[in-house]
Amino acid sequence: MIRRLALRRLGFLAALLVASVASILAHEAARSVYPHLVYITGWALLALMLVLTGYNARKKLPFLPLLKSSTWLQIHLYLGLFTGLAFILHLQWRWPGGVFEALLSALFVGVTLSGIVGWWISRTLPKRLTTAGGEVPYERIPVIRRALREEAEALVLGAIPTAKATTLADFYTGRLAAFFDGPANFRAHALGSRRPLATLLDDFIEVDRFLGPAEKETSAKLAALVRQKDTLDFHRTAQLLLKSWLFVHIPLTYGLLVFSFVHIVLVYAFSGGAR
Repeated sequence: MIRRLALRRLGFLAALLVASVASILAHEAARSVYPHLVYITGWALLALMLVLTGYNARKKLPFLPLLKSSTWLQIHLYLGLFTGLAFILHLQWRWPGGVFEALLSALFVGVTLSGIVGWWISRTLPKRLTTAGGEVPYERIPVIRRALREEAEALVLGAIPTAKATTLADFYTGRLAAFFDGPANFRAHALGSRRPLATLLDDFIEVDRFLGPAEKETSAKLAALVRQKDTLDFHRTAQLLLKSWLFVHIPLTYGLLVFSFVHIVLVYAFSGGAR
């Protein structure tokens, strides 16, 4: 199964490379022959964008006897990359100078980049969620976070009478209270960085120097809760990214289509089209 997927991806990649090289060569050869080549590339670009938009419709109609969703996804990905090349060829390798054209181009770049980011998110985060112990239901995350905070506070308060000192409580107040109180380290979790957690655990090593045996035992339990909270924050970050990137990509896509149709109307209204 894995080998079949690898071969299919290799086939799509080979097709992308062949189509890209052929398109570049054909475009460069036709530039001096067809003075209105930009109209041809424009219509081709619009057709490609409409096909790509059809992937969203395919996901909403899974009962249709079409290709599998995974195959559609691969087509969407590689055709999207090819559409990026078609966009560059349509611009004839230069950024447009007009305000409307620049905005239209910025929308295209936004759609392309959000699609690439979404592909990366969809490829990497589910694997990391599995490694982190499976997906925690998103609506349960605040409840679990509150339970962890209450357990941490009970540990710290319970250590004061035994130790007759507030060293651990002061450490919690100054370093951990905000961490347990709400979501933390969104950017680090999105990028896969463990640095914030490592920094917190290093602080435990530092404070343990001033604790007695009983407090060190409590400190170890508190550090375990910090690890659990960090994992919970990762689950929240991963699920937010997986759920929300389409709320960027899809509106940009439809905005791009609307601007594209306006662009066509303006071109044919004020330039007279290809004659």
